[in-house]
Amino acid sequence: MSDDSHDTRADTGEGVMPGGARARPDKIRCDACPVMCYIADRQTGACDRYANEGGRIVRCDPLTVLDRRIAAGGEIRPFLKSDWQGALVSDDDLFVSAIGAGTTYPDYKPAPFIISRAIDGVDVVTVVTEAIYSYCGVKVKIDTDRHLGAEGAVVRAAGEAVGLVITSEYGSQMLSLGGVDHLTGGSKPEGRVTCDTVVRLCNCEAVELTIDGGVSVVVQAGRAPIVDGKAEARMRVGCGSATIGMFAAQWVGLVDEVVVVDDHITGVVSEHQAGKVLGWPDTGIRIKGRRSTPGRYFQVAKPGLGWGGTDIQDPLAILGEWNPKKGARPGLSLLMVSTTGEHAAYFVLDEALRPVEQPMPDALRPSVDLIAENCEPALCTVMFMAGAGGSLRSGVTRNPVRLTRSVHALKTSVTCGGAKAWVWPGGGITLMVDVTEMPPGSFGYVPTPAIVAPLEFTLPRADYVALGGHDSAVRSLADVLEHGGDYGTALRAVGPK
Repeated sequence: MSDDSHDTRADTGEGVMPGGARARPDKIRCDACPVMCYIADRQTGACDRYANEGGRIVRCDPLTVLDRRIAAGGEIRPFLKSDWQGALVSDDDLFVSAIGAGTTYPDYKPAPFIISRAIDGVDVVTVVTEAIYSYCGVKVKIDTDRHLGAEGAVVRAAGEAVGLVITSEYGSQMLSLGGVDHLTGGSKPEGRVTCDTVVRLCNCEAVELTIDGGVSVVVQAGRAPIVDGKAEARMRVGCGSATIGMFAAQWVGLVDEVVVVDDHITGVVSEHQAGKVLGWPDTGIRIKGRRSTPGRYFQVAKPGLGWGGTDIQDPLAILGEWNPKKGARPGLSLLMVSTTGEHAAYFVLDEALRPVEQPMPDALRPSVDLIAENCEPALCTVMFMAGAGGSLRSGVTRNPVRLTRSVHALKTSVTCGGAKAWVWPGGGITLMVDVTEMPPGSFGYVPTPAIVAPLEFTLPRADYVALGGHDSAVRSLADVLEHGGDYGTALRAVGPK
């Protein structure tokens, strides 16, 4: 896009008031998003991403170039132009991301940068743009065995609905946040809060969320979740049954019975197949709950923040009366432990076959510690998910459907800020990317509201021409580093993640 399109001045009603004072400062109109702000000189638009610099709309943040010569994640210089002039750098070492590139909006024009570079002797084109997404959100994986909220419960930020709890995964609770219905389908406050929440999560900032009928949880990509004010340390090693299967051999000869308490599947070693293979004798134990298969019990308690993600603080609450006809006897020993090893207790049956807590024997402590050792650190994972469709594809090619077909045929690679994106099968370009793999500050917003995220398409130049690409707009990597683009000349180099 030419500079002239940025220099067009709006009719601002400028004039001289009595006494010689100006009625209002000069302003120009920014066309980088649907809001189309009028911006005064040395001021920014409503998104804080574009500014009026001497009558020209420029991007406030520098164009980000990934440089493999820099240590992973490191940033060493704000400008690359002098470095490029002073030394020859391999095209393989540099990748121009879309961070700071500017947008294709309105999307009838080519992308801000369509860059040609040589990789292993092949002329490769990377199309670079900051995409504006209304159809987008985040999928959040929270490693915890604690109950955050019922499936389908509304998730809120600052009191506004921003998403919902979705189906749990193995050792993790899952949230789906954002989406077009929250961004644009509700009230203005709901849209603004949703936009702010998604942007902050994607930029790896901490966000406090509350779940209707559940807990408060602080989520930050790559960090441990904080549930009702308590930081999680471990992701469970497995369900109660899996824990029995993994560690049953560790308990042989040390204890008469082991119960691994878990919200989903509580395991009992004497009944479990692992115990039977090891020759474990019956103990006459009875578990309150729904028996699934031998040694595996569902619904022993309600979900909660207690033992194994249940609502109990006393593990004996899940036990019924012991049966002496099936092996229960005074002196029988019992270890009860959670799936993270965070909770553990040792009991011995008295003369009335009632379990009485005793100090944990030294011989059993290593087995509890082994469960804890096999638990991975509890983390929050934030995956940005969006539909890269609509008219932004016309910034790549005059025939947008060919880009979609090329992506699904694996001829075109899709990245976000240089991070590899996973593209869903089926129609459209529905992508998902781990935000921790992207450079800091990759995400922004426009006040419509919508999310702004970097997007790059890379493919051989011959294939680019074949799909109807804007070949006349292709520039060499050297030219981009030397002269920048329509939205400014500032560049920065960062190391890849």
